[in-house]
Amino acid sequence: MPGGLVALLDDISVIARTAAASIDDVSVAAGKASSKAAGVVIDDAAVTPSYVTGLDPKRELPIIWKITKGSFKNKLLILLPGALLLSQFLPSAIIFILMLGGAYLSFEGAEKVLEKLGGEKHGKTLDDVIEDPAKFESQRVNGAIRTDLILSAEIMAITLNEVAAESLWIRAGVLAIVGIGITVVVYGAVALIVKMDDVGLHLAERESSAAQSFGRFLLHAMPWLLTALSFIGTIAMLWVGGGIILHGLHELGIHGPSDWAHGIQHAVEAVTGGLSGVLGWATYAAISALVGLAIGFVIVFVLHKVFGFGHGVGEGAEAH
Repeated sequence: MPGGLVALLDDISVIARTAAASIDDVSVAAGKASSKAAGVVIDDAAVTPSYVTGLDPKRELPIIWKITKGSFKNKLLILLPGALLLSQFLPSAIIFILMLGGAYLSFEGAEKVLEKLGGEKHGKTLDDVIEDPAKFESQRVNGAIRTDLILSAEIMAITLNEVAAESLWIRAGVLAIVGIGITVVVYGAVALIVKMDDVGLHLAERESSAAQSFGRFLLHAMPWLLTALSFIGTIAMLWVGGGIILHGLHELGIHGPSDWAHGIQHAVEAVTGGLSGVLGWATYAAISALVGLAIGFVIVFVLHKVFGFGHGVGEGAEAH
């Protein structure tokens, strides 16, 4: 009996050591995958504030919390199991799903550009009379969650690609860690951004002259920052959407568009010296945005002019 007990304890210790090693593998892989997805995280953080800009300040944090919950559901209940199933049984389908997402982002971004240029509006905006604020808020939250689903799919796909050679359980653990961590970081940052004007007002009422000066600076700067983030969010939709499509075409064997874009990027890097990294990235991002804009214009024309659909296709215009 003692021998059996010792053997059992020995087996338990082996299992524990294996589990500990697996946890360590997951944490290391999650760190690497998160760094690879950093670019899309920035895009996500830039897009989201536009969905609360201009609404009642009292509703800003509740709206962000609703979007955050939707993002958790997107990543953990839809994308995580979907990514694992696809990677296990149909890995070739992932690229087509990502390209559909890229096309949707291009459509959303192009439609925003057209509306800013005076084109036809599809759905209500902040410039219209809002007869049902609760419905308008719900539409805006739903639009944000749809956009989050596309950006989250890109993040999860990048993550999955980094751990494709790992076991199923490590892949699942990494996707869960990255999904939760990025959601907390992105929407925590967004909450801080949209409430900075309240911080500024609080500081402006303090007795310290330094605090008052900084508070007034925040109050004057925040409207400009939110406007800039709304603009960056639109551009981000286009460059991420266009970039996904360029990469997808390359993966499908259509190398021309991607090679052309990278060729221009490398040419810029070759003549810009110490700034080559930044300017090369900016060049590729700009080309991706133009590709996304062109594709988005085509989709907008086909949906609205050929088939006569309103914005029911995406209903993201309420955030414009």
